[in-house]
Amino acid sequence: MSSLEAAIAEVREGPSGPRIAAFFDFDGTLIDGYSVAEFFKHRLLKGDIGLPEALQLLLSGIRGIETEADFDEFVTVGFQAFKGKTEAEMEALGERLFALSIARCLYPEAWELIEAHRLMGHTLVIASSATRFQIQPMARELGIEHVLCTGIQVRKGVLTGRPSGALAWGEGKADAVRKFAARRRIDLERSCAYANGDEDLAFLQTVGRPRAVNPQPRLAGAANQGGWPVLSFPPRGGRPDLLTIARSVAAYAGMAGGLGVGLWAGLLKGSRREAVNKSAALIGDLGLSIAGIEIRVQGEDHLWSHRPAMFLFNHQSQLDVLILAKLLRENYSGVAKANTRNVPGFGQFFQFAGVAFVEPGHKAQNRVALAPAAEKLKSGLSLVMAPEGTRSPTPRLGATFRKGAFHLAMQARVPIVPIVIRNAGALLRRGEVALRAGTVDVVVLPPIPTTRWRVADLDRHVIEVRQLFVDTLATWPSAGDPAQPAPARTQAKRATPRRASRKAAARRAR
Repeated sequence: MSSLEAAIAEVREGPSGPRIAAFFDFDGTLIDGYSVAEFFKHRLLKGDIGLPEALQLLLSGIRGIETEADFDEFVTVGFQAFKGKTEAEMEALGERLFALSIARCLYPEAWELIEAHRLMGHTLVIASSATRFQIQPMARELGIEHVLCTGIQVRKGVLTGRPSGALAWGEGKADAVRKFAARRRIDLERSCAYANGDEDLAFLQTVGRPRAVNPQPRLAGAANQGGWPVLSFPPRGGRPDLLTIARSVAAYAGMAGGLGVGLWAGLLKGSRREAVNKSAALIGDLGLSIAGIEIRVQGEDHLWSHRPAMFLFNHQSQLDVLILAKLLRENYSGVAKANTRNVPGFGQFFQFAGVAFVEPGHKAQNRVALAPAAEKLKSGLSLVMAPEGTRSPTPRLGATFRKGAFHLAMQARVPIVPIVIRNAGALLRRGEVALRAGTVDVVVLPPIPTTRWRVADLDRHVIEVRQLFVDTLATWPSAGDPAQPAPARTQAKRATPRRASRKAAARRAR
């Protein structure tokens, strides 16, 4: 059992309820790196940093921030840079930098911990020396209501360039936690805190269950002496190494080759559908294999037990396209956003495969675009859709599911099969093209019949299906757990039933 698995198990076996809190440091604990660096980079690119300020910040960086006086000096210099900015400007900047860079720095492991605490009904808190402009977008994304941070003074909607109240650093952060606990009647002795910095020792000592995350040297020593659990999260930042780049280039070349071979083999038989089937399967197999990405599947039989079907998946990464191609293999089509047409290679293949393209916000236009997809479902071809509509910047599931897929499934009287994907965003990150080696976990849930659904009850069905995704992501099943979908069989054992299922699906598709 990994340190993360042990920590999650301990949370689930511990006390529940809102009087138990989970306090998370932000920089270096929830995210890999420092959010202030993104604000500094933004100002640097705008030419908004003068020489005196740059020298002072450089000196602070070289000397390090060891004491509260050092941090006070650092904050004083940094806050002066925002003097005269409006509160609205800073909030907009925080949102923009979150979407562009900070969101992708979230540790997936930290997200799993948050979800474990949420499942137990704990009070979730981010406690950080950063400002709310740095923290609030992430807090909202993660559904964390409470933020303890360093305040910045605002008068008539304009920043004065001075701190507001005590600094949430060192003893200041610990004091903020104690005051929060007193107001909310939090039982600190049974609560958890997570942090990485040497300065966070006092913060961690406020609770009875401290946890060190990728700790700096002095904190690591204190954790060892105190017998505190230590969690190690792999880094999120940095450029891909040469091996990753080489594998990615080879994987894309392999996908192109697979596309060509599949199209040639299928068209040689005079079958457009066969060409699409073979190409999609080869693209998934070759791309993932060459990139060093393993797909670990539970409930794989549900992919074949009821076809045609409406396959729904949670969309975290462009890698999902390869994952689904490997899993679904044949006799399916999909629905994608209109701008996918412009993706080199994939866009052209999607058009050849008859994918329906939709434009968010254009309901009438999308109904026309989806009409052929509905006919495909009725004729025996399965469909795959992402009900979130777009990728979320973190592992969080989209707040709502769109109804289009549910309408189509109900009209065609085909079952809905949820495909829950975990870890894809860690291997192909938003805005990147490098495929990082690793393992993606997938759970395929049992088919959900729609033959007795009514339009009047559709909203309830959508909420129920979304909750299945939420529950699976929050309590990921262990392989072999009889209460959960069965794990994938070996290739030899599954060959005969899968072949029969595929033949039946193929007959229905024709």
